[in-house]
Amino acid sequence: MRIRILWPAGQATAVLRSTPTSEALWAALPIASSASTWGEEVYFGTPVRVPQEADAQQVVEPGTVAFWTDGDSLALPYGPTPISRGGECRLAGPCNVLGALEGDAQVLRTVRSGDPIRVERAGPVEPVERVSGV
Repeated sequence: MRIRILWPAGQATAVLRSTPTSEALWAALPIASSASTWGEEVYFGTPVRVPQEADAQQVVEPGTVAFWTDGDSLALPYGPTPISRGGECRLAGPCNVLGALEGDAQVLRTVRSGDPIRVERAGPVEPVERVSGV
């Protein structure tokens, strides 16, 4: 599954693994929301409500597409957050890992808090069982 994330200054695409949370997100698309930033992370609310999966992670690679179950939000880290140790991407808490952005995650630097953000289907692809580095 591929998704496209759009905001006024740019866009990114991501490939999602086949997980219960990815399937729930896919079923809810398209989604319109308002972006928030936290250090070098973009996050935004969704209508999706799912439990935390067994393989949830708090420290992830830049460009990971994660779902924060405590806030029903997609979390897109591209660098350190206020609670990171060193240069790691440390999320607010353990998040369900859905997949990864294609290309350079630094494109997320152009997202501003309050920007309208939209997530839509970018086309089907074979689900990736394991995304490199995630």
